[in-house]
Amino acid sequence: MPARTRLPVLALAVAACLGAQAAAALPAAASDAVVSRGVTIPAFYDPPATLPAADGALVRSEHLPLALSLPGLDGPLPGRATRLMYKSTDSTGSPVAVTGAYIEPAAAWKHGGARPLVAVAPGTMGQGDQCAASLGLEHPLSVNARTLSVGYEDLAIYRLLARGVAVVVTDYAGLGATDRLHTYVNRLDGGHAVLDAVRAARNLPGTSVTTASPVGLYGYSQGGGATASAAELQPAYAPDVTLAGTYSGAPPADLTAVTRAIDGSDLAGALAWAVNGFLQADPALRPIADKHLDAAGKAALQDLSTMCVGDAILSYNSAHSTAWTTDGSSLSDVIAAEPALRDFLDRQRIGRAKPAGPVRVATGVNDDLVPHAQARALAVDWCRKGADVTYAPVVAPPLGRSLLNHFAPLIADQGDAIDWLTDRLAGRPAGSTCWSLPVRP
Repeated sequence: MPARTRLPVLALAVAACLGAQAAAALPAAASDAVVSRGVTIPAFYDPPATLPAADGALVRSEHLPLALSLPGLDGPLPGRATRLMYKSTDSTGSPVAVTGAYIEPAAAWKHGGARPLVAVAPGTMGQGDQCAASLGLEHPLSVNARTLSVGYEDLAIYRLLARGVAVVVTDYAGLGATDRLHTYVNRLDGGHAVLDAVRAARNLPGTSVTTASPVGLYGYSQGGGATASAAELQPAYAPDVTLAGTYSGAPPADLTAVTRAIDGSDLAGALAWAVNGFLQADPALRPIADKHLDAAGKAALQDLSTMCVGDAILSYNSAHSTAWTTDGSSLSDVIAAEPALRDFLDRQRIGRAKPAGPVRVATGVNDDLVPHAQARALAVDWCRKGADVTYAPVVAPPLGRSLLNHFAPLIADQGDAIDWLTDRLAGRPAGSTCWSLPVRP
Protein backbone atom coordinates (compact mmCIF):
# COMPACT_ATOMS: atom_id res chain seq x y z
CA MET A 1 0.00 0.00 0.00
CA PRO A 2 1.49 3.35 -0.97
CA ALA A 3 2.27 5.85 1.76
CA ARG A 4 -0.59 8.21 2.51
CA THR A 5 -0.99 11.48 4.32
CA ARG A 6 -1.70 10.78 8.00
CA LEU A 7 -4.21 12.71 10.09
CA PRO A 8 -3.63 11.49 13.68
CA VAL A 9 -3.77 15.01 15.11
CA LEU A 10 -7.25 15.56 13.66
CA ALA A 11 -8.57 12.26 15.00
CA LEU A 12 -7.16 12.86 18.47
CA ALA A 13 -8.44 16.44 18.52
CA VAL A 14 -11.97 15.27 17.79
CA ALA A 15 -11.70 12.73 20.61
CA ALA A 16 -10.36 15.34 23.01
CA CYS A 17 -13.22 17.71 22.22
CA LEU A 18 -15.64 15.00 23.28
CA GLY A 19 -13.89 14.45 26.59
CA ALA A 20 -13.69 10.84 25.47
CA GLN A 21 -13.02 7.90 27.70
CA ALA A 22 -10.71 5.26 26.27
CA ALA A 23 -11.97 1.69 26.20
CA ALA A 24 -9.37 -1.03 25.99
CA ALA A 25 -10.24 -3.96 23.75
CA LEU A 26 -11.23 -7.03 25.71
CA PRO A 27 -10.29 -10.61 24.86
CA ALA A 28 -13.05 -12.85 23.62
CA ALA A 29 -15.01 -14.27 26.56
CA ALA A 30 -16.22 -17.31 24.69
CA SER A 31 -15.28 -19.21 21.55
CA ASP A 32 -18.40 -18.02 19.70
CA ALA A 33 -18.04 -14.35 20.64
CA VAL A 34 -17.82 -11.91 17.73
CA VAL A 35 -14.53 -10.02 17.75
CA SER A 36 -14.03 -7.10 15.36
CA ARG A 37 -10.49 -5.73 15.07
CA GLY A 38 -9.69 -6.86 18.61
CA VAL A 39 -12.92 -5.57 20.16
CA THR A 40 -15.33 -8.15 21.57
CA ILE A 41 -18.90 -7.26 20.59
CA PRO A 42 -21.30 -7.85 23.51
CA ALA A 43 -23.61 -10.85 23.07
CA PHE A 44 -26.56 -8.42 23.20
CA TYR A 45 -25.78 -7.50 19.58
CA ASP A 46 -26.24 -11.07 18.27
CA PRO A 47 -29.76 -11.19 16.75
CA PRO A 48 -32.01 -14.18 17.38
CA ALA A 49 -33.02 -16.51 14.57
CA THR A 50 -36.62 -15.29 14.63
CA LEU A 51 -37.77 -11.66 14.83
CA PRO A 52 -41.15 -10.16 15.78
CA ALA A 53 -43.55 -9.42 12.96
CA ALA A 54 -44.15 -5.73 13.66
CA ASP A 55 -41.68 -3.06 12.59
CA GLY A 56 -40.33 -1.28 15.66
CA ALA A 57 -41.15 -4.19 17.96
CA LEU A 58 -38.56 -4.68 20.69
CA VAL A 59 -36.43 -7.79 20.44
CA ARG A 60 -34.56 -7.13 23.68
CA SER A 61 -33.33 -4.31 25.88
CA GLU A 62 -30.91 -3.79 28.77
CA HIS A 63 -29.40 -1.01 30.83
CA LEU A 64 -26.71 0.95 28.96
CA PRO A 65 -24.08 2.63 31.15
CA LEU A 66 -23.28 6.11 29.85
CA ALA A 67 -19.57 6.92 30.00
CA LEU A 68 -20.25 10.64 30.45
CA SER A 69 -22.68 10.72 33.35
CA LEU A 70 -22.97 12.52 36.68
CA PRO A 71 -25.10 11.76 39.76
CA GLY A 72 -28.16 13.98 40.20
CA LEU A 73 -30.96 14.45 42.72
CA ASP A 74 -33.49 12.78 40.45
CA GLY A 75 -31.17 10.24 38.88
CA PRO A 76 -28.09 10.28 36.67
CA LEU A 77 -27.35 13.28 34.46
CA PRO A 78 -28.02 13.74 31.59
CA GLY A 79 -30.33 10.73 31.78
CA ARG A 80 -30.84 6.99 32.03
CA ALA A 81 -29.93 4.94 28.95
CA THR A 82 -31.27 1.66 27.63
CA ARG A 83 -29.66 -0.45 24.93
CA LEU A 84 -32.17 -1.60 22.31
CA MET A 85 -32.61 -4.21 19.63
CA TYR A 86 -35.70 -3.81 17.47
CA LYS A 87 -37.17 -5.21 14.29
CA SER A 88 -37.08 -3.30 11.01
CA THR A 89 -37.44 -4.08 7.31
CA ASP A 90 -34.53 -3.85 4.90
CA SER A 91 -34.47 -2.67 1.30
CA THR A 92 -35.34 -6.16 0.03
CA GLY A 93 -38.45 -6.35 2.21
CA SER A 94 -36.86 -8.81 4.61
CA PRO A 95 -36.90 -8.53 8.42
CA VAL A 96 -33.74 -7.19 10.00
CA ALA A 97 -32.62 -6.69 13.60
CA VAL A 98 -31.37 -3.17 14.33
CA THR A 99 -29.69 -2.03 17.54
CA GLY A 100 -29.58 1.39 19.15
CA ALA A 101 -30.19 3.20 22.43
CA TYR A 102 -32.89 5.18 24.18
CA ILE A 103 -32.04 7.88 26.74
CA GLU A 104 -34.64 9.16 29.19
CA PRO A 105 -33.54 12.70 30.09
CA ALA A 106 -33.20 13.91 33.66
CA ALA A 107 -34.06 17.46 32.57
CA ALA A 108 -37.68 18.55 32.35
CA TRP A 109 -39.33 19.55 29.07
CA LYS A 110 -40.26 23.20 29.64
CA HIS A 111 -42.31 24.03 26.56
CA GLY A 112 -45.61 22.43 27.51
CA GLY A 113 -47.29 19.27 26.34
CA ALA A 114 -45.89 15.77 26.26
CA ARG A 115 -42.15 15.23 26.38
CA PRO A 116 -40.89 15.10 22.77
CA LEU A 117 -38.76 12.40 21.20
CA VAL A 118 -35.94 12.90 18.70
CA ALA A 119 -34.50 10.05 16.65
CA VAL A 120 -30.80 10.70 16.04
CA ALA A 121 -29.39 9.18 12.87
CA PRO A 122 -25.59 9.03 13.28
CA GLY A 123 -23.13 10.35 10.76
CA THR A 124 -20.54 8.04 9.28
CA MET A 125 -19.28 5.64 11.96
CA GLY A 126 -17.69 2.99 9.76
CA GLN A 127 -18.63 -0.60 8.98
CA GLY A 128 -17.20 -2.62 11.85
CA ASP A 129 -19.66 -3.61 14.56
CA GLN A 130 -17.43 -1.93 17.18
CA CYS A 131 -18.23 1.43 15.52
CA ALA A 132 -21.94 1.43 16.48
CA ALA A 133 -23.22 4.68 17.96
CA SER A 134 -24.85 2.88 20.90
CA LEU A 135 -21.44 1.51 21.86
CA GLY A 136 -20.08 5.04 21.47
CA LEU A 137 -22.35 6.20 24.28
CA GLU A 138 -20.72 3.63 26.53
CA HIS A 139 -17.19 4.15 25.18
CA PRO A 140 -16.83 7.58 23.50
CA LEU A 141 -13.31 6.62 22.47
CA SER A 142 -12.59 2.99 21.69
CA VAL A 143 -8.99 2.49 20.64
CA ASN A 144 -6.45 -0.29 20.33
CA ALA A 145 -3.67 -1.09 17.89
CA ARG A 146 -6.17 -1.96 15.16
CA THR A 147 -9.17 0.35 15.54
CA LEU A 148 -10.18 3.88 16.51
CA SER A 149 -13.84 4.68 17.06
CA VAL A 150 -15.01 8.12 18.23
CA GLY A 151 -18.58 8.63 19.45
CA TYR A 152 -18.83 12.15 18.06
CA GLU A 153 -22.64 12.05 17.91
CA ASP A 154 -22.69 12.06 21.73
CA LEU A 155 -22.41 15.87 21.64
CA ALA A 156 -25.70 16.40 19.78
CA ILE A 157 -27.40 13.71 21.88
CA TYR A 158 -26.38 15.37 25.13
CA ARG A 159 -27.45 18.81 23.91
CA LEU A 160 -30.92 17.46 23.15
CA LEU A 161 -31.12 15.72 26.52
CA ALA A 162 -30.21 18.97 28.28
CA ARG A 163 -33.38 20.50 26.79
CA GLY A 164 -35.55 17.74 28.22
CA VAL A 165 -35.92 15.95 24.88
CA ALA A 166 -35.94 12.14 24.96
CA VAL A 167 -33.52 10.66 22.44
CA VAL A 168 -33.44 7.38 20.56
CA VAL A 169 -30.38 6.70 18.40
CA THR A 170 -30.22 4.02 15.73
CA ASP A 171 -27.15 1.99 14.83
CA TYR A 172 -28.62 1.25 11.37
CA ALA A 173 -28.93 -2.20 9.81
CA GLY A 174 -25.79 -4.28 10.32
CA LEU A 175 -23.82 -1.78 12.38
CA GLY A 176 -23.60 -3.35 15.82
CA ALA A 177 -25.92 -6.25 14.98
CA THR A 178 -23.54 -9.07 14.12
CA ASP A 179 -25.56 -11.05 11.58
CA ARG A 180 -24.82 -8.93 8.52
CA LEU A 181 -22.69 -6.14 7.09
CA HIS A 182 -23.80 -2.54 7.49
CA THR A 183 -25.54 -1.28 4.35
CA TYR A 184 -23.88 2.12 4.36
CA VAL A 185 -25.94 5.00 2.84
CA ASN A 186 -28.69 2.65 1.70
CA ARG A 187 -31.74 4.89 1.38
CA LEU A 188 -34.41 2.40 2.43
CA ASP A 189 -32.41 0.65 5.15
CA GLY A 190 -31.46 3.97 6.71
CA GLY A 191 -34.90 5.57 6.53
CA HIS A 192 -36.63 2.47 7.87
CA ALA A 193 -34.16 2.11 10.76
CA VAL A 194 -34.79 5.74 11.82
CA LEU A 195 -38.59 5.46 11.74
CA ASP A 196 -38.59 2.10 13.48
CA ALA A 197 -36.33 3.51 16.20
CA VAL A 198 -39.19 5.90 17.05
CA ARG A 199 -41.57 2.95 17.28
CA ALA A 200 -39.10 1.03 19.43
CA ALA A 201 -38.79 3.94 21.86
CA ARG A 202 -42.58 4.09 22.14
CA ASN A 203 -42.66 0.35 22.84
CA LEU A 204 -40.09 0.56 25.62
CA PRO A 205 -41.83 0.36 29.01
CA GLY A 206 -41.17 2.78 31.84
CA THR A 207 -40.43 5.92 29.78
CA SER A 208 -42.12 9.31 29.58
CA VAL A 209 -42.62 8.96 25.81
CA THR A 210 -46.16 8.41 24.60
CA THR A 211 -47.95 8.42 21.27
CA ALA A 212 -48.74 12.08 22.05
CA SER A 213 -45.02 12.96 22.14
CA PRO A 214 -43.97 15.20 19.23
CA VAL A 215 -41.34 13.46 17.09
CA GLY A 216 -38.31 15.03 15.44
CA LEU A 217 -35.46 13.61 13.37
CA TYR A 218 -31.84 14.77 13.58
CA GLY A 219 -28.97 13.72 11.32
CA TYR A 220 -25.82 15.01 9.64
CA SER A 221 -23.87 13.48 6.73
CA GLN A 222 -24.87 9.81 6.55
CA GLY A 223 -27.41 10.72 9.22
CA GLY A 224 -28.67 13.63 7.12
CA GLY A 225 -29.33 11.22 4.29
CA ALA A 226 -31.12 8.80 6.63
CA THR A 227 -33.38 11.48 8.12
CA ALA A 228 -34.12 12.93 4.68
CA SER A 229 -35.06 9.46 3.47
CA ALA A 230 -37.17 8.84 6.58
CA ALA A 231 -39.08 12.08 6.02
CA GLU A 232 -39.89 10.97 2.47
CA LEU A 233 -40.79 7.41 3.47
CA GLN A 234 -42.87 8.24 6.56
CA PRO A 235 -46.33 8.61 4.95
CA ALA A 236 -46.24 5.14 3.40
CA TYR A 237 -43.91 3.23 5.74
CA ALA A 238 -44.78 4.70 9.15
CA PRO A 239 -48.11 6.57 9.04
CA ASP A 240 -48.31 6.15 12.83
CA VAL A 241 -45.21 8.37 13.25
CA THR A 242 -46.14 12.04 12.71
CA LEU A 243 -43.08 14.22 12.21
CA ALA A 244 -42.92 17.64 13.85
CA GLY A 245 -39.63 18.46 12.12
CA THR A 246 -36.63 16.91 10.37
CA TYR A 247 -33.07 18.22 10.36
CA SER A 248 -31.02 16.96 7.42
CA GLY A 249 -27.45 18.24 7.53
CA ALA A 250 -25.04 17.65 4.63
CA PRO A 251 -27.26 14.93 3.14
CA PRO A 252 -25.67 12.59 0.56
CA ALA A 253 -28.76 12.81 -1.64
CA ASP A 254 -26.99 11.99 -4.91
CA LEU A 255 -24.55 9.12 -4.39
CA THR A 256 -23.13 9.44 -7.89
CA ALA A 257 -21.90 12.95 -7.08
CA VAL A 258 -20.73 11.90 -3.61
CA THR A 259 -18.75 8.98 -5.06
CA ARG A 260 -16.80 11.35 -7.30
CA ALA A 261 -16.13 13.71 -4.40
CA ILE A 262 -14.84 11.24 -1.81
CA ASP A 263 -12.56 9.37 -4.20
CA GLY A 264 -9.04 10.42 -3.26
CA SER A 265 -10.27 12.39 -0.23
CA ASP A 266 -9.55 12.09 3.48
CA LEU A 267 -12.49 9.68 3.75
CA ALA A 268 -11.82 7.64 0.60
CA GLY A 269 -12.39 4.48 2.64
CA ALA A 270 -16.11 5.25 2.60
CA LEU A 271 -16.12 4.13 -1.04
CA ALA A 272 -15.52 0.57 0.16
CA TRP A 273 -18.29 0.83 2.77
CA ALA A 274 -20.72 1.90 0.08
CA VAL A 275 -19.68 -0.88 -2.31
CA ASN A 276 -19.80 -3.49 0.47
CA GLY A 277 -23.29 -2.32 1.42
CA PHE A 278 -24.51 -2.33 -2.18
CA LEU A 279 -23.30 -5.89 -2.68
CA GLN A 280 -25.09 -7.03 0.46
CA ALA A 281 -28.33 -5.29 -0.53
CA ASP A 282 -28.21 -6.59 -4.11
CA PRO A 283 -26.01 -9.70 -4.59
CA ALA A 284 -26.77 -9.55 -8.33
CA LEU A 285 -24.16 -6.76 -8.46
CA ARG A 286 -21.42 -9.13 -7.28
CA PRO A 287 -20.36 -10.28 -10.80
CA ILE A 288 -19.85 -6.63 -11.79
CA ALA A 289 -17.62 -6.07 -8.77
CA ASP A 290 -15.68 -9.25 -9.47
CA LYS A 291 -15.12 -8.13 -13.07
CA HIS A 292 -13.79 -4.67 -12.23
CA LEU A 293 -12.00 -5.03 -8.88
CA ASP A 294 -8.45 -6.34 -8.81
CA ALA A 295 -6.83 -8.12 -5.88
CA ALA A 296 -5.94 -4.83 -4.19
CA GLY A 297 -9.50 -3.57 -4.51
CA LYS A 298 -11.02 -6.74 -3.10
CA ALA A 299 -8.52 -6.67 -0.24
CA ALA A 300 -9.42 -3.04 0.51
CA LEU A 301 -13.13 -3.86 0.62
CA GLN A 302 -12.46 -6.72 3.03
CA ASP A 303 -10.11 -4.65 5.19
CA LEU A 304 -12.45 -1.66 5.43
CA SER A 305 -15.49 -3.85 6.18
CA THR A 306 -14.38 -4.02 9.83
CA MET A 307 -13.00 -0.48 10.14
CA CYS A 308 -14.38 2.60 11.91
CA VAL A 309 -14.11 6.11 10.53
CA GLY A 310 -10.95 6.76 12.56
CA ASP A 311 -9.27 3.67 11.10
CA ALA A 312 -10.19 4.68 7.57
CA ILE A 313 -8.87 8.22 8.02
CA LEU A 314 -5.56 6.93 9.34
CA SER A 315 -5.13 4.08 6.83
CA TYR A 316 -6.91 5.05 3.59
CA ASN A 317 -7.04 8.84 3.41
CA SER A 318 -6.16 10.15 -0.06
CA ALA A 319 -6.58 6.67 -1.57
CA HIS A 320 -7.76 6.60 -5.18
CA SER A 321 -10.08 3.92 -6.46
CA THR A 322 -8.03 3.72 -9.67
CA ALA A 323 -5.63 1.57 -7.62
CA TRP A 324 -8.46 -0.90 -6.91
CA THR A 325 -9.61 -1.73 -10.44
CA THR A 326 -8.33 -4.09 -13.11
CA ASP A 327 -7.86 -1.40 -15.76
CA GLY A 328 -7.14 1.69 -13.65
CA SER A 329 -10.63 3.10 -14.03
CA SER A 330 -12.15 4.97 -11.10
CA LEU A 331 -15.27 3.68 -9.40
CA SER A 332 -17.13 6.59 -10.98
CA ASP A 333 -15.96 5.36 -14.39
CA VAL A 334 -17.14 1.85 -13.55
CA ILE A 335 -20.55 3.17 -12.47
CA ALA A 336 -20.88 5.13 -15.70
CA ALA A 337 -20.06 2.02 -17.74
CA GLU A 338 -22.43 -0.37 -15.95
CA PRO A 339 -26.21 0.20 -16.38
CA ALA A 340 -27.02 -2.01 -13.38
CA LEU A 341 -24.87 0.16 -11.13
CA ARG A 342 -26.33 3.37 -12.52
CA ASP A 343 -29.83 2.02 -11.91
CA PHE A 344 -28.96 0.95 -8.35
CA LEU A 345 -27.57 4.40 -7.48
CA ASP A 346 -30.51 6.09 -9.19
CA ARG A 347 -32.84 4.20 -6.83
CA GLN A 348 -30.86 5.60 -3.90
CA ARG A 349 -31.55 9.19 -4.94
CA ILE A 350 -33.25 11.32 -2.30
CA GLY A 351 -35.44 14.24 -3.37
CA ARG A 352 -38.01 12.54 -5.58
CA ALA A 353 -40.76 12.52 -2.97
CA LYS A 354 -42.21 15.29 -0.82
CA PRO A 355 -41.02 14.99 2.78
CA ALA A 356 -43.51 14.82 5.63
CA GLY A 357 -43.58 17.85 7.91
CA PRO A 358 -41.17 20.78 7.95
CA VAL A 359 -37.54 20.08 7.05
CA ARG A 360 -34.30 21.98 7.57
CA VAL A 361 -31.54 21.33 5.04
CA ALA A 362 -28.10 22.59 6.06
CA THR A 363 -24.96 22.35 3.96
CA GLY A 364 -21.52 23.92 4.14
CA VAL A 365 -20.96 26.05 1.06
CA ASN A 366 -17.36 24.80 0.87
CA ASP A 367 -18.16 21.17 1.70
CA ASP A 368 -16.33 19.18 -0.96
CA LEU A 369 -16.68 15.78 0.75
CA VAL A 370 -20.48 15.54 0.67
CA PRO A 371 -20.73 18.18 -2.05
CA HIS A 372 -22.63 21.35 -1.31
CA ALA A 373 -24.23 21.48 -4.77
CA GLN A 374 -26.03 18.14 -4.47
CA ALA A 375 -27.23 18.94 -0.93
CA ARG A 376 -28.57 22.30 -2.11
CA ALA A 377 -30.25 20.48 -5.01
CA LEU A 378 -32.18 18.41 -2.46
CA ALA A 379 -33.60 21.59 -0.95
CA VAL A 380 -34.55 22.79 -4.44
CA ASP A 381 -36.20 19.47 -5.29
CA TRP A 382 -38.25 19.55 -2.09
CA CYS A 383 -39.23 23.18 -2.59
CA ARG A 384 -40.52 22.37 -6.06
CA LYS A 385 -42.72 19.67 -4.50
CA GLY A 386 -44.26 22.21 -2.14
CA ALA A 387 -42.48 21.10 1.01
CA ASP A 388 -41.98 23.37 4.02
CA VAL A 389 -38.20 23.79 3.66
CA THR A 390 -35.80 25.87 5.73
CA TYR A 391 -32.58 26.07 3.73
CA ALA A 392 -29.45 26.92 5.73
CA PRO A 393 -26.19 27.38 3.79
CA VAL A 394 -23.33 27.38 6.28
CA VAL A 395 -20.82 29.98 5.11
CA ALA A 396 -17.27 29.30 6.26
CA PRO A 397 -13.88 29.68 4.57
CA PRO A 398 -12.32 26.60 2.97
CA LEU A 399 -10.11 24.85 5.53
CA GLY A 400 -7.73 23.02 3.23
CA ARG A 401 -8.85 19.44 3.92
CA SER A 402 -12.11 17.95 2.69
CA LEU A 403 -12.77 16.33 6.06
CA LEU A 404 -12.49 19.70 7.81
CA ASN A 405 -14.68 21.36 5.19
CA HIS A 406 -17.31 18.72 5.97
CA PHE A 407 -16.90 18.51 9.75
CA ALA A 408 -16.71 22.23 10.55
CA PRO A 409 -20.31 23.00 9.42
CA LEU A 410 -21.55 20.19 11.68
CA ILE A 411 -20.14 22.00 14.71
CA ALA A 412 -20.88 25.54 13.49
CA ASP A 413 -24.52 24.81 12.70
CA GLN A 414 -25.37 22.33 15.47
CA GLY A 415 -26.75 24.90 17.92
CA ASP A 416 -28.97 26.50 15.27
CA ALA A 417 -30.13 23.08 14.09
CA ILE A 418 -31.13 22.03 17.61
CA ASP A 419 -32.84 25.40 18.20
CA TRP A 420 -34.85 24.94 15.00
CA LEU A 421 -35.82 21.38 15.92
CA THR A 422 -36.74 22.40 19.49
CA ASP A 423 -39.06 25.08 18.11
CA ARG A 424 -40.83 22.49 15.94
CA LEU A 425 -41.21 20.13 18.93
CA ALA A 426 -42.70 23.02 20.91
CA GLY A 427 -45.33 23.53 18.20
CA ARG A 428 -43.96 26.72 16.69
CA PRO A 429 -44.47 26.96 12.91
CA ALA A 430 -41.36 26.84 10.75
CA GLY A 431 -42.27 28.84 7.72
CA SER A 432 -40.34 28.29 4.50
CA THR A 433 -37.31 29.91 2.93
CA CYS A 434 -37.87 28.40 -0.52
CA TRP A 435 -38.51 31.88 -1.88
CA SER A 436 -34.92 32.89 -1.02
CA LEU A 437 -33.13 29.94 -2.61
CA PRO A 438 -32.41 31.67 -5.96
CA VAL A 439 -30.23 34.28 -4.23
CA ARG A 440 -28.57 32.02 -1.66
CA PRO A 441 -25.37 29.98 -2.18
